[in-house]
Amino acid sequence: MPANLQTSQTSQTSPSPPVAPIQKWRASQTIPPSASLVHILWSGLGAAGVVAALGVLSDVVEQPLLVAPLGASAALIFAAPDSPLSQPRSVIGGHLVAAAVGLLVAALLGQGWLAHSLAAGLAVGLAVIFMLLTRTFHAPAGATPLVVLATQAAPSFLLVPILASTVTMVLLAYLYNNLVPKRSYPKYWW
Repeated sequence: MPANLQTSQTSQTSPSPPVAPIQKWRASQTIPPSASLVHILWSGLGAAGVVAALGVLSDVVEQPLLVAPLGASAALIFAAPDSPLSQPRSVIGGHLVAAAVGLLVAALLGQGWLAHSLAAGLAVGLAVIFMLLTRTFHAPAGATPLVVLATQAAPSFLLVPILASTVTMVLLAYLYNNLVPKRSYPKYWW
């Protein structure tokens, strides 16, 4: 059989599989190296300290300052203090934007199981959109509208606990991360 005929028959019977569409679904990188044990311990201690401090402060001022998304914020601020998601603009602004969106969606859609279900998805989606538009994206704040909806929060929720807690958290992170050797925080304020 001539070589050119053999090549054309082979290419007709066994086409090469498309590579690019399949490869994009596979992970292309390996897991990053582990942080040092010192970094891990300082991070855990900082996150525990700021959450405990907010708990004590809640008791002292007799106002609820702890809401679930702040635990994730503490983890991010202390484990990844250099991340753009950990900077004051993102922590404070992200939670404020997300809480405001939650309050707005709750006011527009009201209560009831269907409204509540639709409101949850809509509020989280809109919070992400508005955080990105305002350059205040903070992943833990994606849960803040859910807290607003679940607790039927009043507009004062923006000030206490959100503003009070996030400002306190950022100030404590500022002190802690600058007192601990080889750490600094923030990279930028606003």
